[in-house]
Amino acid sequence: MNEETIAAVATAPGRGGIGVVRVSGPRLTDFARRLCGLLPLARQATLTDFRDGQGRTIDRGILLYFPAPHSFTGEDVLELQGHGGPVVLHLLLQRCLELGARLAEPGEFTRRAFLNDKLDLAQAEAVADLIDASSVQAVRSALRSLSGEFSRQVHGIVDRLIELRMLIEATLDFPDEEIDAATLLREANVMSRLEQLRADLAGMQRRARQGSLLRSGLQVVLAGPPNVGKSSLLNRLAGEERAIVTEIAGTTRDTVRELIQVEGIPLHIIDTAGLRETGDTIEKLGIERSWQEIERADVILQLVDACDARHGLTAEDVAIAGQLPERVERIVIHNKCDLSGEPAGRSEEGGQVHLRLSARSGQGIELLHAELLRVAGWQEHGEDLILARERHLQALQAADSHLAEALIRGDALEFCAEELRGAQEALGEITGKFTADDLLGAIFSRFCIGK
Repeated sequence: MNEETIAAVATAPGRGGIGVVRVSGPRLTDFARRLCGLLPLARQATLTDFRDGQGRTIDRGILLYFPAPHSFTGEDVLELQGHGGPVVLHLLLQRCLELGARLAEPGEFTRRAFLNDKLDLAQAEAVADLIDASSVQAVRSALRSLSGEFSRQVHGIVDRLIELRMLIEATLDFPDEEIDAATLLREANVMSRLEQLRADLAGMQRRARQGSLLRSGLQVVLAGPPNVGKSSLLNRLAGEERAIVTEIAGTTRDTVRELIQVEGIPLHIIDTAGLRETGDTIEKLGIERSWQEIERADVILQLVDACDARHGLTAEDVAIAGQLPERVERIVIHNKCDLSGEPAGRSEEGGQVHLRLSARSGQGIELLHAELLRVAGWQEHGEDLILARERHLQALQAADSHLAEALIRGDALEFCAEELRGAQEALGEITGKFTADDLLGAIFSRFCIGK
């Protein structure tokens, strides 16, 4: 239990009907008495005045008291619900600091919940994921992780690993029993149990990779020369006029961003300035930013004019394609197919996907949606996706590598036991069983203050 009392505004910045100041620490009954002039009742809402040091009313609102250990953090917690004006909340927070609290760091309330065994690390991260969720599917996945479903799946595999470790290490610890490796492997079905563990872990990895898309989505950059319809395509995908569209080349001088969802997957669509040689200083700066966005992209949509590219890409299009990074997936979009007279469609040339569509009329847009989902590796799942973070994916991959090595070295029990221990520790990093303090600091520093 931490002996410091912390406080922070727990509601979003700005004006609102209600604002909440949250306080957590040891023995907060006296804290509440000095703030409100009364002893709080456990888990009961009390209408009261919040008072300053001279006894003047700061605000009138609701006091909620959750005594330890039955609270979010596992410590005494006060929630002060008042009016949501920034000045009122500032005065109330300042009074809490005068009474001995200090300003909470980002994520400190949730970190205390983790340290006091109210949540494991995967559940704690699900709190932030729930706040940041950008789709209904992401909200549902975050809620499942918060309820402990992801952790239970991890613990299920860890329990089976422990069983195998106990079996193998007991054999190593008692050599007088004269059970050789071959007999143990055969009679205890060690190899088949390891293979089943790998299969179950592979299923978890697939669901985790799919779920990670719900968190971060894809960075999709529209690239190409001026006047090929990049801004029109952005507007079509967004469903509204987000970018200015004119017949004048070079209208887009800076990047324009829009977040859309396809099958619940967030797609960050980035319209860029037309790529060409120019003497215009402002346009040149826009083109430099375009190349910066292209380098950071997950997918590049290279737009070409379908009317100009009926018999192949133009020299300008080929030159741009040659400058695009090879590591990034690229889809060639033949825009303006309504003007070229070609039907909307998909084709492949030399392993390169080409889509014919019209940003103006909307023909072929569903083909683009499907192609982006294909690039993302998205497959339709039920309610079992794991809203995984990159560190979860790395831990699952590390565990799988250890299991693969254990299968290879299975006849050498010492090596097999060591690989099983490595797999268990890798999975333990997900829930916080084996987690360094510096990693905890990095994780919780990304939370908002008040959470």
